[in-house]
Amino acid sequence: MTIVSTIVALCMALMVFAVRMRASKKPASVKKIILPPVFMSTGFVMFLLPPFHVPVEYAIIAFFVGMLLSYPLIATSRFEIVDNDIYLKRSKAFVFILLGLVLLRMILKTYIGMYINYSETAGLFFVLAYGMILPWRIAMYFGYLRVQRQLDDETILT
Repeated sequence: MTIVSTIVALCMALMVFAVRMRASKKPASVKKIILPPVFMSTGFVMFLLPPFHVPVEYAIIAFFVGMLLSYPLIATSRFEIVDNDIYLKRSKAFVFILLGLVLLRMILKTYIGMYINYSETAGLFFVLAYGMILPWRIAMYFGYLRVQRQLDDETILT
């Protein structure tokens, strides 16, 4: 199972990278920023099934570790105004940050997987991923609003 989960993690990382690169070519919007964590939240349904039950303390720790790991994503997500539209600015560091996070995730998953079963590990890493995406998207939302105000102010002045 470790090989399969490693391949899946690498595929997910490639998908995130591709989506991020494509997103930087189109104007950003509040909907595009807010919807990913909303859609991802449906994954919490897995915890209704007994194999995915984990101690609440473990889930809280996983969420906070995810929050800590979201910092590099927050630090590299900036918006810019191009032709009266707001775009997510490409970051050269994003690829390296994403690869580093994937590598760290695989190391942690291998280590933690030695102590708890596969379903519980999967559930905890879902919580960790949600802990990363939620603060990142909240920060992106406020960054977007800040640039939107700047754009509105420029529009008023012209």
